[in-house]
Amino acid sequence: MITSRPRIVDLSEIEPNTRRGGDLRAMLTPATVGSTSGFMGVAIVQPGDRIGEHYHPYSEEFVYVLCGQLEVDLDGEPHPLQPEQGLMIPIGMRHRFRNVGNVEARLVFHLGPLAPTPPQGHVDTEDTSEQSDRVAVAGS
Repeated sequence: MITSRPRIVDLSEIEPNTRRGGDLRAMLTPATVGSTSGFMGVAIVQPGDRIGEHYHPYSEEFVYVLCGQLEVDLDGEPHPLQPEQGLMIPIGMRHRFRNVGNVEARLVFHLGPLAPTPPQGHVDTEDTSEQSDRVAVAGS
């Protein structure tokens, strides 16, 4: 049951979402804690991996890099992202994250406001199925 009471959510409680590359875990969401203005999560990106290009038609995205060396493409233009740096991605801006270092990268993300429905909140602009196939073969 969703309440308006505070709730602590552990990373291990959230199933990894790897459909778009990386390991995305939306931790504090309307479904998990009853949030009404946005949601927050963690992205874990292994060396050489990426989170496929996408945009959010209703939400700004706030990113804070915890560790690792990332590069983010913003509307096709690459920018380095280092630990302890934050980034605000405006509504509708295409973006893609790549781990360009040799260690795991972790970033915290927050999106708000919420889209009218969850499927309307994220638009993929890149097919990441080839990446998923490559990761599955490498793990075999």
